[in-house]
Amino acid sequence: MANILIAGGGIGGLAAALSVARQGHRATVLERSDVFGEVGAGIQLGPNAFHALDSLGVGAAVRARAVLIDELQFMDGTTGERIARMPLTGAYRERFGNPYAVVHRGDLYQALLDACRAHPAVTLLGGHYVVRYEQTDKNGEGADGGSGGVTAVTCTGRAFHGDVLVGADGIRSAVRRQLVGDGDPRVSGHTIYRSVIPMDQVPRELRWNSVTLWAGPKWHFVHYPIAGGKCLNLAATRDDAASEAVAGLPVPAEAVVAEFPELGHAARRLLELGKGWRAWVLCDRDPVTGWTDGRVTLLGDAAHPMLQYAAQGACMALEDAVLLGELLRGAEPGEPALERRLEKYNAARSERTARTQLVAREMGRQLYHPVGEAARARNRMLCSLTADELYDKVAWLHAGVR
Repeated sequence: MANILIAGGGIGGLAAALSVARQGHRATVLERSDVFGEVGAGIQLGPNAFHALDSLGVGAAVRARAVLIDELQFMDGTTGERIARMPLTGAYRERFGNPYAVVHRGDLYQALLDACRAHPAVTLLGGHYVVRYEQTDKNGEGADGGSGGVTAVTCTGRAFHGDVLVGADGIRSAVRRQLVGDGDPRVSGHTIYRSVIPMDQVPRELRWNSVTLWAGPKWHFVHYPIAGGKCLNLAATRDDAASEAVAGLPVPAEAVVAEFPELGHAARRLLELGKGWRAWVLCDRDPVTGWTDGRVTLLGDAAHPMLQYAAQGACMALEDAVLLGELLRGAEPGEPALERRLEKYNAARSERTARTQLVAREMGRQLYHPVGEAARARNRMLCSLTADELYDKVAWLHAGVR
C-alpha cells in the first residue's frame, strides 16, 4: 500500500483520491480551503465522463443529481434560426454507452466528496495549501524525517511525506509552477457571465431539455437545466479582448444585458431573467508533453487547463484520475517502478488532452464567435451534417478511452 498525496481537493483531486484508494492505496488530500466545497454553476458531462464516474463507483449518484439531456441545439443568436441539432437519446446513447448530462458543479462534487468520506483509506485535510515539494531517493530522507519518496510542503511550513504527489491544484497550480515552470496562464480575451435562476421563473415555452447555444458575432449564449431541472443555468460569453484574469466578479444584470445588444428575442427573454451575475475572464495554457517529475505528477487543470468550448475540462480530469489509479494498481511504496508508472500515465494522457485543449480554442474561434461570411460558412457547414455525421465528429471525445 502506497501513500498518495494529492494537492487540491477539487473535482480532479477528489476523483484521484477515490481512484487510488479503490486500488488499495492511502490517499491524503491537502486542500487550500478550510472547508471542502465547490463553487460555480452548471457543468456538462459527456458519456466519457460517466464511463469514468462508473469506474469510480459514483456514476449512479451523479446520474441521480443530473439532468439527462435530449439534444444539443446550435442557434443563430441574432435571427433565432436553428442551425443544427444533435439528438442525445436513442442512437447516441447506444453508440457511446452513456448519456449526455448537465449537473450543478456542487452536485458532482458532493457525490465525489461523499464517496471519499466513506472510504477508510482517504484522508481529507482542509487549510493545507501546498506551495512546493521535495524529493529524495529511496535511500534518502524526506523533509519530515520520512525515508524516500516525496514531501509536500504547505504554506504554514508543515510537511507531508508520501510515495507519490499528485498536483491537482488547478490552473494556477503551485506544483506545476515548480515542475513545469511555464509562468501564468494564458488570458483568452473572453469574458463569461454566469447566473443560475429558478426554473419556475422561466416561461414554460422556453423550458427546453437541451443544451442550447445561441451564436453571434464575437459572442455566444448558452443555457440548460440543472439541479434535477429545478434551475436554469445561464452562461453568456463575449470575445471582448479582456487582458486581465477575473474570477467571480459581481456584475449588475443591466450591464450583462447591455453586452449582448444583437441577441434575438427568445434568447433575450432568458438573458433578462438572470440575477446575481458573476464574471470570469477565461484562461488556459498551451499544452505540454511532460508533466511528471520523478514521483510527482499533475492532473486535471494543473496538467492541461482548457477553455470551456469543448465542455470537457472536468471530463478530462475524471479520465486522468481513473487511469492514474489503474496504473498504480499493485504499486509498493519503495519500488523504483513508481516513477515509470507515473511516466506511463503522463504519456498515455498527454496527446488526448493536448488535442482537446487545442480543439477547445478552435471551437471558440471557428464555431462560437465568427463574424460575417465566416459565420455564414459555419452555418452552411453545420446545416449540411446529419446526426450520424455529428456523432462521428465528437466520437473521439465522447466515446472515451475504455
